[in-house]
Amino acid sequence: MASSLVLSYSIPQRLIHWLMAGLILFNLLFAEAMEELSEAVEEGQTPTPDMIASANIHAYVGIAVLCLAVIRVVLRLTHGAPEALAEEPPLGRLAAKVAHGAFYLLFFAMPISGALAYYGGVEAAGGPHAGPMKLVMWVLIVVHVGAVLVHQFVWKTPVAQRMTKG
Repeated sequence: MASSLVLSYSIPQRLIHWLMAGLILFNLLFAEAMEELSEAVEEGQTPTPDMIASANIHAYVGIAVLCLAVIRVVLRLTHGAPEALAEEPPLGRLAAKVAHGAFYLLFFAMPISGALAYYGGVEAAGGPHAGPMKLVMWVLIVVHVGAVLVHQFVWKTPVAQRMTKG
């Protein structure tokens, strides 16, 4: 489907967007389980079953995000995406493209680097995962929400409805 004909995101696209948002937010807010397990192992302590279970939940949520990201890309390729609104300034359009590209990159890079660190023992993957990638994800979320609010209340455009009502 040509993206110029798309006025809104499809129901599956919207569901995946909000499901991923919730899962990503969960993992960002509850990452200490993984950090606690790593510290225990580094200090030579035996991790408790609760530590392992909590770390596994973080890992499983990350795997779910990765699987949903694959589906999301397939849906974007098959269903398209709405074009930027004419009211949006050119710099805003560019910023949106860069931000969305960074989101998609992180949808894949964060779960893969986390899995490499947790399941593969690749310590070099854990640092970027828990450090710069996590920080960039937080920044993108804040900017994304801010941009939606600008669209809604400053430019008075219906961008938010594309991902809520359709």
